[in-house]
Amino acid sequence: MKKITTKAKKKTGALVSEHGRVYITATFNNTLVTVTNDKGDTLGWSSSGAKGFKGTRKSTPYAASVAVEEVVKKIVAQGLKSVDVFVKGPGSGRDSSLRGIKNAGPVITSIADVTPIPHNGPRSKKKRRV
Repeated sequence: MKKITTKAKKKTGALVSEHGRVYITATFNNTLVTVTNDKGDTLGWSSSGAKGFKGTRKSTPYAASVAVEEVVKKIVAQGLKSVDVFVKGPGSGRDSSLRGIKNAGPVITSIADVTPIPHNGPRSKKKRRV
């Protein structure tokens, strides 16, 4: 029998530019944060759950700000100076996550709400007859 060895591919690190994007998804149960460069390559991510919060504490504004600050500070140390922020979802971590970005250091150039809103949506259920 021949032994087959495969070489592990080395991960190519995404380049940190001076300007980036921060995507915040604030759900009712968690807050997810992704930091990307101009091209959209992920530089770092975090969530309230990844920071050790469990259960109902995960959905608090404090948990959201902790998650955002931690990941943004790490990327700022690599050279990020300004960010565009895209917020999605109805969760309680929306406002506090913006404060967390501001505390972490980069200049916020724009804030956009990209919450999906249905333009009429699917057909509704038939009317209930009693």
